[in-house]
Amino acid sequence: MQIRFATLDDCDRATGAVVVVDVLLAFTTAAFAFSRGASSIVLTSTVEEALAVKERFPGALAMGEVGTLPVPEFDLSNSAAELLDRDLSGRRIIHRTSNGTQGVYRARNARALFVTGFPTATATAAQVRDEEPDDVTFVITGITDDREGDEDRSCADYIAEILTDGAPDRRAHVERAFNSACGQWFVDPEKPQYRLRDLELATDVDRFDFAMPVSREDGLLIARPARSREYA
Repeated sequence: MQIRFATLDDCDRATGAVVVVDVLLAFTTAAFAFSRGASSIVLTSTVEEALAVKERFPGALAMGEVGTLPVPEFDLSNSAAELLDRDLSGRRIIHRTSNGTQGVYRARNARALFVTGFPTATATAAQVRDEEPDDVTFVITGITDDREGDEDRSCADYIAEILTDGAPDRRAHVERAFNSACGQWFVDPEKPQYRLRDLELATDVDRFDFAMPVSREDGLLIARPARSREYA
């Protein structure tokens, strides 16, 4: 199995199994939405697209951010902590973020597509293994002009080590995410918009036993929770 890494700039070239990683916070928040009962998550690129898709599905909720800030027209922000006490049973979520959902949108040539963060890491590895791919590309969505995306690369490395029969050091990967440039926002008292609780949830490794594969349906990119044969 060949392991590769890509960014938002070149993930459109990936053609095998593609794992889009966004630890802080898109796919942590998505995992917690599923844990609270959400039935599916439609991944979109723009605010306008998210709102238009929401109109197609009565009862759907829009969730996400622009530039890490909440969107006034959305029902939910991009925060796992905010979902802990929410009942989302049976609800369809329309998700738009500045990094994570962009990676999904751009990885259009993937044969099999997954989204993940640390809470679904090992379950994602199991689901990817079920696909028996020749190559796996991890999209490190946190790499931007002013960020190195180390929280996402750490999660990708954790999963890659599992796929290649390694024994990843969970504590070391969590520390790497905490110490990343983005992780430090969540422990900075001068940045109260970033919650420490979200960072704690985002680094709760393997909290869930489901992966989040993405399918293409009627022109939409839709994630649903799924368990590997290893969890059957």
